[in-house]
Amino acid sequence: MPKSKEYISSTDSESENEAPKKKVKKMQKKPATKAGSSGENENMFDLTKMKFATVSDFKGKKYVNIREYYEKDGDLKPGKKGIALNQEQWTNLKRQVDDIDQALEDL
Repeated sequence: MPKSKEYISSTDSESENEAPKKKVKKMQKKPATKAGSSGENENMFDLTKMKFATVSDFKGKKYVNIREYYEKDGDLKPGKKGIALNQEQWTNLKRQVDDIDQALEDL
């Protein structure tokens, strides 16, 4: 049988209503740097306003990520909009750069 309201202490009701807090790993704001510069941000390249290319390793495979970022609580975080290219896809894209440039000019 539930307790009446007069017997419930404020600490009992607070603990029931509190959801467990999840730990969130914050990504440090990384200023973009050029290849060959020293520092931990060596693999983050500024493309345009809030769009970056990064090179990363995930589960033993290397990727080039082209992604939009957003700022939250003073931290720069990767958004959902973007693409991760494996080494083969990146190489294929680089081979077709001249054709892509030509297609842009022809439009």
